[in-house]
Amino acid sequence: MTALTLTQSQQSATVLPGTWRLEGGKAVTLRPREDGVLRIAHGQVWLTFDGPHAGPLNDLGDRVLAAGEQARVRAGQRLVLESSQRGAPAFFSWDFAPQVQTVRTPRLQAVAQSWGELQLALVLTARAGWQLLAAVGALAATGLRARPQPHRCAAM
Repeated sequence: MTALTLTQSQQSATVLPGTWRLEGGKAVTLRPREDGVLRIAHGQVWLTFDGPHAGPLNDLGDRVLAAGEQARVRAGQRLVLESSQRGAPAFFSWDFAPQVQTVRTPRLQAVAQSWGELQLALVLTARAGWQLLAAVGALAATGLRARPQPHRCAAM
């Protein structure tokens, strides 16, 4: 939403913090630069979206939203809203929609990452094998030393 569309005097500070106040009988035009969500905090508003409209022939882009309802607005889409109750203000908020971007890994980077993981796996395998051999060797050495000697009986 541009700073020119909503002035500081329209921002609600005492009644509903974090919302914009739209006086009854007044209209405001929104032209967001980013996708967002318009939420109605109090009252009721009449929205008119610029076309083209993809619905039935009688769909001219008009909607009425009450408190608790919301509308998604795309970047560059023009939207006119006004309080639908004469003499009663409406309060609304605007939240930017998060931008989801897919991160593409170049093929060469994917190969390099796989090669690095394989090298690490080989090093860990060699280390585990060496530790296993050492443990088996130590066990065998301990077992040979601790073997009891047969007792010889003295002849009488």
